[in-house]
Amino acid sequence: MLSSPDPEPMFPLRDGIPSRRFPAVTLALIAVNGLIFLYQWTLPDDGLQNLFYLFGLVPARLSDPAWAAGVGYPGGGWFSFLSSMFLHGGFLHLAFNMWTLWIFGDNVEDRLGRVRFLLFYLACGCAAGGMQWATDPASTVPTIGASGAIAGVLGAYLLLYPHARILTLIPILFYPLFVHIPALVYLAVWFLLQLGSGLLAFGHDSTGAAGGIAWWAHVGGFLAGLLLVKVVAPPEPEQLPGPARHFIYPAPPARGHWR
Repeated sequence: MLSSPDPEPMFPLRDGIPSRRFPAVTLALIAVNGLIFLYQWTLPDDGLQNLFYLFGLVPARLSDPAWAAGVGYPGGGWFSFLSSMFLHGGFLHLAFNMWTLWIFGDNVEDRLGRVRFLLFYLACGCAAGGMQWATDPASTVPTIGASGAIAGVLGAYLLLYPHARILTLIPILFYPLFVHIPALVYLAVWFLLQLGSGLLAFGHDSTGAAGGIAWWAHVGGFLAGLLLVKVVAPPEPEQLPGPARHFIYPAPPARGHWR
């Protein structure tokens, strides 16, 4: 089961908040995820499956230790709350997650600071895993992916930069529509889509997952981000939208409107 969204009706291309310092932790997380994926690529199919089952989050392994011992799992398993967020089921799974982290993570890291951001990211990923476990404790299918942690970053971004503008691609049939959407609207719609998909999935298989997507991991990570950022973010006025560093603007903005 992938902790990663289905193809979204909205795809973020860039935000309007410039970073004030180098996003070292965000880039390091992207690099680590990429290197682990390259390692996955070298494994044969049975080795990759073993990796997912050993280091992915398998709820039944934690809920039913007798079952876990009977099928050959080693003791423990709690480390999978951390390890599962660094595994991905395919290139597109990895690419979409890392792109979203790049768009939103640098600004949250900028506000929290590097150490707090890293701890915040890992805590949100663990909370996402906890929500997935709580909604489907008997599942024997591994949940993998970084998007539970990234959902926490989105929740933090919503509170820290609600007036940011997100340049968004909205495909309408074969026509690509590019629009700037306020972060408050974009992220609220994103969360409602995850919540609605999770509720609808309960009607299909009683697990809160459909199409192999761990919707409740996204919900749990997002809510954790909303709550935790209030605790860890230092007080500071909201940074106003400005020219994002993700792309080069054709002309400089008017003076006095950006910071």
